[in-house]
Amino acid sequence: MDMVSRHPGRAPRWARGIYIANLVAQAGIVVTGAVVRVTESGLGCPTWPECVDGSITPTSTQSQEWHKYIEFGNRLLTFILLALAIAALVTGLVDRRRRRRAGLPARPALVALSVLPILGTVGQAILGGITVLTGLHPLIVGAHFLLSIAIIAGVVALVVRSGDPGDSPTVWLVPVPVRLLAWLLVTVSAVVVTLGVLVTGTGPHSGDDGAHRLGLDPRTVSWLHADVVLLFLGLLVGLLVALTLVRAPRSAIRRAWILLGVAIVQGTVGYTQYFTGLPEALVLVHVLGAVLLWIAVVFIPPALRTRG
Repeated sequence: MDMVSRHPGRAPRWARGIYIANLVAQAGIVVTGAVVRVTESGLGCPTWPECVDGSITPTSTQSQEWHKYIEFGNRLLTFILLALAIAALVTGLVDRRRRRRAGLPARPALVALSVLPILGTVGQAILGGITVLTGLHPLIVGAHFLLSIAIIAGVVALVVRSGDPGDSPTVWLVPVPVRLLAWLLVTVSAVVVTLGVLVTGTGPHSGDDGAHRLGLDPRTVSWLHADVVLLFLGLLVGLLVALTLVRAPRSAIRRAWILLGVAIVQGTVGYTQYFTGLPEALVLVHVLGAVLLWIAVVFIPPALRTRG
């Protein structure tokens, strides 16, 4: 039986599929962006929006050799993101019309959230252009990454809310201290990601030989990043204990265990890459792990309540 027939307030299954596709694509382009960085292809297309003056596509006369194709390929992925973002917005509008015809309660939050992917994608395209025009300044590159993290959080909210039977009432399934602990975990994870951006800005993988680096001590920034990671792990273990003691929903406990698994793997990769000189392959795995960890952590607070 289709999910909609059992829970008319939820978005149709096909609509949720489009929202999930947006989440996968937004996460994926972060990893392909890391590929551009570790291969030093960030200025493979030295201008924007053109690849080179007078041409949208790479030309045979460019001196960037194969780097131009990697950077241009990453730019092309933006169009896939844009297509999926438009599909998410159209889906939200179609679902709203379906609800009106069926006499179901309106869910304006879904329409509002369905706008986020297209706004974020357009913002990323503009910020990507600024990144190229500023010669891959590490702060701009970092902002590029952090905007992706914000977009991913918004799309996670869209995926979660589309699976709810409605928007109200909201019923919390755990006590207030446990909810606050969950949100503290999200906040600390955001700090971990931000410090990771600073570590990247001081490291060797700048995206191009001539790109600037932050004037910070790499070892000090890395140690600070690691210290906050340990705080994150401590809070996560505390949350797992709290969820067990208050008999939280199984889905919440399961998500917390998944997050712990991702965090342990991510920490292992992080220390390994630090002590092995930041090899490109491990850097890519670490970026993927950062995205998966962020997705996993922002899925936890919604599991502590019901809506509708």
